[in-house]
Amino acid sequence: MGTITTKDGTEIFFKDWGPKDAQPIVFHHGWPLSADDWDNQMMFFLLQGFRVIAHDRRGHGRSTQTDTGNEMDTYAADVAALTDHLDLKGAVHVGHSTGGGEVARYVARAKPGRVAKAVLIGAVPPIMLKTAAYPGGLPMEVFDGFRAALIANRAQFFRDVPSGPFFGFNRPGSNVSQGLIDNWWRQGMMGGAKAHYDCIKAFSETDFTEDLRAISVPVLIMHGEDDQIVPIANSAELAIRLVKDGTLKTYPGLPHGMASTHPDIINADLLAFIRS
Repeated sequence: MGTITTKDGTEIFFKDWGPKDAQPIVFHHGWPLSADDWDNQMMFFLLQGFRVIAHDRRGHGRSTQTDTGNEMDTYAADVAALTDHLDLKGAVHVGHSTGGGEVARYVARAKPGRVAKAVLIGAVPPIMLKTAAYPGGLPMEVFDGFRAALIANRAQFFRDVPSGPFFGFNRPGSNVSQGLIDNWWRQGMMGGAKAHYDCIKAFSETDFTEDLRAISVPVLIMHGEDDQIVPIANSAELAIRLVKDGTLKTYPGLPHGMASTHPDIINADLLAFIRS
C-alpha cells in the first residue's frame, strides 16, 4: 500500500499486491466507495498469480478529501499519474459504475502499451443523464434528489442506497447481507462530502461517447439486467455499439452491485476474458 501525490498536491491512496512482473489488473471503484469494494476480486486474482492494484479516487476513501478536481478529466489524469508511477504495461483496467466511466476516459487517452484490455461492470457510459442525443437517460431530477439527500443526511442516504437498489435487496426473496450494507456505509463515510457531491455531476452528466469510440483494445461490458442504479438499456446496450472491439455479457436478475453479491459468477467471467 502507498500513496502518490498529483500535480495539484492531492494524495491518492493505492494498494499494489502480487508479483511485480505479473500482468497487472487495475480496479476502479464506484461512487461513493473506495478500493475496498474490490476486496473479493483483489484476493481472487492475486491467488491466480496476477498483480492487483486498486486506488481510492480523489475525495474517496483514504485519498485527500479535495474540494477541487472532482470530475472525469482529473480522475483520469490521476489514474495516468498512478500508472506512470508504477510503470504499468499491458494492464487490464476494470471499472464498476463511476469507475467504468473513469476506465473509459483513461483507456481512451492512455499511453501506448499501458493497456491490454478494459472491462466495464454496471458502468455509467455512454451517459446517465437524459439528453437530446440520449433521450432514454434519467432526468436531472433524479440526480438533484441524490444531491439533496447527501446534503440533508449523508449518513442515512448511505444506509438507504445499499439497503435497497444498489444490491437489489429491495427485491422480494433477495438474500440480504447486512455485512455488505455496513461495508458500503463504512466506505462511503470515509470519503469527503464535497467530493461526493461533485462526483454526482461527474458520473451523471459526463458524456463518454467519444471515449468509447476511441478505445482500441478489447472491451468486455458486463451488466446486470436488474440494475436499478444504472439501467442497462441506456448504458451497456448503447455502449457496446460504440466500442470497436467489444463483448456484451448480461446477467438476468442481477443487481448493480453484482460483483459483490455474485462474485463467483463475475470473477469467473473476468478471468476468462483476461486469459482469452
